[in-house]
Amino acid sequence: MSGSGAPDDLRVVHELAGLAALVAERHGLYVRWSRGPRTDLGATSSTDELTGVRMPGLSANPLDVEDWWEGRSVELWVARRLYDYAHLPHDKGPGVRPWVLRGRETGRGPDNEPLVVDVEPLCWIGPHVIAEAREAVARQESEWGTLRRSGHWSPPRPRPVPGPGPAPGR
Repeated sequence: MSGSGAPDDLRVVHELAGLAALVAERHGLYVRWSRGPRTDLGATSSTDELTGVRMPGLSANPLDVEDWWEGRSVELWVARRLYDYAHLPHDKGPGVRPWVLRGRETGRGPDNEPLVVDVEPLCWIGPHVIAEAREAVARQESEWGTLRRSGHWSPPRPRPVPGPGPAPGR
């Protein structure tokens, strides 16, 4: 599936349907949003951004369709998996883009994301696929937001406690 064997010389999937077909035929696939295999495979480790702790694998998100999805559209499943993290190229800076890999889970990161080792890069996910994913999610009846974090947390405002109300007969 790769080109000349160089870690970043991968084929590019240009259609959501093509990525969904890959997910349907192969199990154990993940999507990773980064600057690519050439950057990631040297250390095969991610770092927790909050604490700086090195984790024992690359953080990635599973693409396998869960049993509870019960025969629904694989395209919609994949669209949803991509949509949830489509903000990362903007947040992480230039050169960050999604790529598909196969690997072995070795643990979980602080956001419960799989940490993957023995990584085999398979393909890049082209920008048109992300646009199609956004469109597929937008067509759904319910509103859905990404897992984007602003980095700023504010405690919820206290709600006013209802008083006893007016006395009867007034």
